[in-house]
Amino acid sequence: MTQPHPRPRTRIAVLFGGPSGEHDVSCASAASIVRHLDRSRFEVTPVRVTRDGVWVVGKDDPEQAELDQAALVKMTAPDGVGFDRAHSLAAAVEALNHVDVAFPAFHGRYGEDGTVQSLLELVGVPYVGNGVAASAVGMDKEWTKTLLRSAGLTVAPAVVLSGDETGVSAADRARLGLPVFVKPAREGSSIGVTKVDDWTELDDAVALARRSDAKVLVESAILGREIDIGVLQYPDGRVACGPPLEIRLEHEGFFDFAAKYQNTRSALHFPTDLDPEVVAMVHDQASRIFRLLGCSGLLRVDFFLRQDGDRTQPVVNEVNTFPGFSARSQYPQMWQTAGMAFPELLSILVDTALATVRPGPTGR
Repeated sequence: MTQPHPRPRTRIAVLFGGPSGEHDVSCASAASIVRHLDRSRFEVTPVRVTRDGVWVVGKDDPEQAELDQAALVKMTAPDGVGFDRAHSLAAAVEALNHVDVAFPAFHGRYGEDGTVQSLLELVGVPYVGNGVAASAVGMDKEWTKTLLRSAGLTVAPAVVLSGDETGVSAADRARLGLPVFVKPAREGSSIGVTKVDDWTELDDAVALARRSDAKVLVESAILGREIDIGVLQYPDGRVACGPPLEIRLEHEGFFDFAAKYQNTRSALHFPTDLDPEVVAMVHDQASRIFRLLGCSGLLRVDFFLRQDGDRTQPVVNEVNTFPGFSARSQYPQMWQTAGMAFPELLSILVDTALATVRPGPTGR
């Protein structure tokens, strides 16, 4: 009897790195993704973008499943490929023409903000995650707040400082109150964020934020439990929300970069004491935000639960169109708690990407 021909593996390019302040976070996510993709289904090629914007295409090797973050970062360009941006990008585009789907694992600007997504659409390569518009809006905290507020969702009051603006008026100071958080408008991982307890600290906080972005938000602090919700889209278009995850800090302050990636005492909990009506409320709002932003594949929505007498009011803090995918990251842990192993989660995201119709060139 003739044996059936084995089904060819789906060819995936995992893109990571880039010139943003979250370069190392992206490398950690990519290492975890490469390690957990099902090698019986997928042929994986890592594509690294250096801090200087040079694209480096790696080789598919089953042993890459054992590579760690440091090994991925050591990838170098093959002989004959120039180390300037233009030549390296041309070589990367040629390599992308030979894959079935791309998995962008960028965090921050120049990758999570729609720039790489627009390149992939121009080339005609299907890709995991959110499209150009959702990525751009989700990356900009001012735009996100404006859109959510217009839809009737509650967000923290804020003032936007653009150009050479550095001060906050007396009226706005009274409206915002203290403390406030000063943050770059288009940055993630809490890079450049300062908690300001006295207005005399504002200038230094704005200066720090402006190292990352010319546009800065000065935002009211919201007192309440910090709850994150993961949203996942299946290949058939169905959208589901994972179990609520709570951020609890064992120190004074906020969930900053060190707490997220360096302080093992910063605990992620899956609370059992939330009222089912509150869980239903944040799930509904997270799903609404997914649709409102025009998302694809995945989203993480971060809430504060503010108490107003006997009533719990969710306040949308931020959205994350590509949340962290390292072993310690919230999003994979949410779905693992729901009974979904990491390889299964990655497979769903890839299958959803292949089933998603996007604008752009066709006929690949």
